[in-house]
Amino acid sequence: MGSRTGLNLDYVSLAELEGARWAGVIGVATFNGTRLAHGPSGLALDATVPVAEVKTPVLGNSGGLCEVWRTQQKVESGTRGSVRYARTSGMLFGCISVPESNDASATAAEQTPLYRATERAYGEILGTLDALGYGHLIRVWNYVPEINRDTHGTERYRQFNAARQTALLASGRPVTGNVSAACALGAAVGSPLVVYFLASQNAPSFVENPRQVSAYNYPPKYGARSPVFSRATVLHEPDGMTLFISGTASIVGHRTIHAGDAAAQTRETLTNIEALLTEANRVTGTGEFTLESLACKVYVRDPSDLPVIQAELSAALGPRARPVYLQADICRRDLDVEIEATAMVDSTAAA
Repeated sequence: MGSRTGLNLDYVSLAELEGARWAGVIGVATFNGTRLAHGPSGLALDATVPVAEVKTPVLGNSGGLCEVWRTQQKVESGTRGSVRYARTSGMLFGCISVPESNDASATAAEQTPLYRATERAYGEILGTLDALGYGHLIRVWNYVPEINRDTHGTERYRQFNAARQTALLASGRPVTGNVSAACALGAAVGSPLVVYFLASQNAPSFVENPRQVSAYNYPPKYGARSPVFSRATVLHEPDGMTLFISGTASIVGHRTIHAGDAAAQTRETLTNIEALLTEANRVTGTGEFTLESLACKVYVRDPSDLPVIQAELSAALGPRARPVYLQADICRRDLDVEIEATAMVDSTAAA
């Protein structure tokens, strides 16, 4: 991927990030609640780079973890409302952090502090994209504090889904079919809602999994408003393609499979990812997307399950794979593991 001038992804430690050149960095996400300081007392961070600070512990690594998105194209940075962004001529990385209000007067799911925070976050994100001319959300990461807790008569994940759908509809965007890849994971108690995202001026290809019901078509038992995401999207750039696989878990049809067995859930999740790779290769007309090509970020509900999950992934992905592991609650209480993945293909390979 050295010839790519478009999007590139690296997972690095804080020490590696300190020595990094900031030219071409369009966005960073940090984990473990790591804050990147400016100036001589902290990391020499370019103040124009948008940074999403996510409070989810890193597993198997006592230090911080940074997700770094780069490009070799000219980058322009800015702020609109609470959204910080950096963009090239064709694509944009942005992030927003919205604390929940302390208002305890809400009596319904559509009045809760999380609902209002989500509606505000998405309203600002979509308003920014409209104002700057990046019409297509490609990939969105959502980190929702206490995602599985029930308040105001319903689970917080369902509150989030309702507000996200409301904001998308209010902006005139679809909530089925051609929608972004996404994930929604838990974050530390008391942390804000954090959303970071990639958008493009050009529409991606959208990929669904033949083994699964599309999330936006889930039956009402999973909430009055369905989750709004595609199973995967493919960003097309002049010098290659990037595949974004949404948070993927042990779900067949719309039901959780292998509840209580983290190893079996990991294997089923990998089977789902293989099905998505097959579909992505069919949609794009290339055979270049493989398990071995993936950069994986793995969310583990219970850290005691980490060894068995690592063993399954090592066997499937091969010795060169370097998945990163985070501890996070997953959108369903009976899911133990969720995997998201990214793969990049040069135009010469895709031809």
